[in-house]
Amino acid sequence: MPNMLTAAQTAEFNEKGFTYARGLFAPDEIDLLTRAMEEDPAVRGSILDRRDGEGRSTRIALWNRAGDSVYGLAARSRRMVDTSAALLGGPVYHYQSKLTAKEPEVGGAWEWHQDYGYWYYNGCLRPDLLSVMIALDKTTRENGCLQIATGSHRLGRIDHTPLSPTQNEVDPKRMPHILEKCPIEYCELDKGDALIFHCNAIHRSDANRSANRRWTLLICYNRVDNDTIIKSDDRFFVPLDAVDDDALRRAGLRFASGDNQEHFASRPYVPDLRKAS
Repeated sequence: MPNMLTAAQTAEFNEKGFTYARGLFAPDEIDLLTRAMEEDPAVRGSILDRRDGEGRSTRIALWNRAGDSVYGLAARSRRMVDTSAALLGGPVYHYQSKLTAKEPEVGGAWEWHQDYGYWYYNGCLRPDLLSVMIALDKTTRENGCLQIATGSHRLGRIDHTPLSPTQNEVDPKRMPHILEKCPIEYCELDKGDALIFHCNAIHRSDANRSANRRWTLLICYNRVDNDTIIKSDDRFFVPLDAVDDDALRRAGLRFASGDNQEHFASRPYVPDLRKAS
């Protein structure tokens, strides 16, 4: 499948820093991806707690390769790869994937940040990266959907400051001025919808204070010619073997192979900004 976005969606991405791909994955595909996140021993064994300022926890799992599991095939599917390449203006590779699991009434918040505020320190010279957030559950304002400061990707990389051992945030002195010019959009999604957003788009999410969980699968891509200059961090270029869009259904509920083909991370990457500066 070629780029599945319309010209209007592409223009929205360029103007606002994000766009929606409604129904990107069909219900049966979402069922496979959700069950894999819930049942795959490799995912369950890699779950990490990331706490917010109130001590609330978002459970995450991170992996840096797209293998032959059903979620690896999702990252390698043409609908994902070709669309990301079209938006970024060149061939892409899989940069990382992440499960974010905000459980009912306890899931934590994420404060205002840019992904490139982190990924710059992985050695990406340019902000030629994006994320595709796939809704495994319905995501609403009540259960902590993503909020994006509209058009903030045009501001370039903003200095971040340490917030906690597990989070950095956009300079809080600058953030009120940014929001005066970049109004917040609450990005609500139904199951199977995807939100595609630029790595410089400033975003956050509230804690989940509802009775409904909010699980999302984020798959991130980097342009091949923006390969990291740091090779010790496991996010450097590895050729991406794209597959046709029906590969997920043919694979069924396929878990990781057990040889860590996906390169699961043992801890989240949070640059120490005091040392970096």
